[in-house]
Amino acid sequence: MKRALITGITGMDGSHMADFLLEKGYKVFGMERRSSTLNRENTKHLHNNENFQFVNGDLTDQNSIFRVLRDTKPDEVYNLGSQSFVGESWNTPEQTGDVTGLGCLRVLEAIREYGESVKFYQASTSEMFGKMEQFANEDTLFYPRSPYGVAKLYAHWITINYKESYDMFNVSGILFNHESERRGHEFVSRKITDGIAKIHLGIQDKIYLGNLDTKRDWGYAPDYVEAMWLMLQQDKPNDFVIATGEVRSLGEFLDSAFQHIGISDWSKYVGQDPRFMRPADVFYLAGDSSKAKQELGWKPQTSFDTMVERMVMNDIYILGEGFDNRVR
Repeated sequence: MKRALITGITGMDGSHMADFLLEKGYKVFGMERRSSTLNRENTKHLHNNENFQFVNGDLTDQNSIFRVLRDTKPDEVYNLGSQSFVGESWNTPEQTGDVTGLGCLRVLEAIREYGESVKFYQASTSEMFGKMEQFANEDTLFYPRSPYGVAKLYAHWITINYKESYDMFNVSGILFNHESERRGHEFVSRKITDGIAKIHLGIQDKIYLGNLDTKRDWGYAPDYVEAMWLMLQQDKPNDFVIATGEVRSLGEFLDSAFQHIGISDWSKYVGQDPRFMRPADVFYLAGDSSKAKQELGWKPQTSFDTMVERMVMNDIYILGEGFDNRVR
């Protein structure tokens, strides 16, 4: 039985990755800080699974990471933990750099010291591209526009550096925006679907957002974790852009989301608030995943509208009847 360690287990990607690996027959260890034990909604369905286990570790403490590696003996490590909210990175740039950037270094150094053969996946991000006006692929130059993007770029390059310096099997998945029912409420996609659910149920009158013209390439998170896994199943380590190749504005996201509660003109339900404008925003992010399609055999399975519908309906269910954030 293969063994995998996932950092960021309580987040959206971490919990979906655990689901995917457990279905593949893995023994899965989810690393969490002690303070994260209060935030297990995304993983509560795993608590009674005999092939899943929580382990205590912290991306700011290399000794704890080494101890986790020694105790769990993983074949694969998926580094999905970070301070991942872009907007917050301007308020906490030092913490973002420490967790998101240096956290990756600490995992890599712990693996190197551990000395056993371990395949390593780093969660890179389209935010590293930042200022761009066309579809990005693996050869596109980086131009991050936030402390989060800069920290992720350091993690991306140190992953490459350790691969080349120590002959480690390290890969980076440069993932474009991907969402699911498990997305945190601080992210704009979930803010929209949660707000629409509250409007539908008469709990809230309006949603306040920042720039509605921002354009993104949105995919469905359960599709994307398959791509992460496929990267570690290859004979040689390589980096890949993972994206749908479809671009939509935030306004189009609102179009799709509101239509699921029967509203075509949402203008009176949405307002703009300067507080949600970023100091240096990224207005356009779109990815070309041709390489992943050709070499991994990967392509997205879930349409944009289906993803948005699932998120809206799930939030309506949560608020109206009870809590269930499992992907159905």
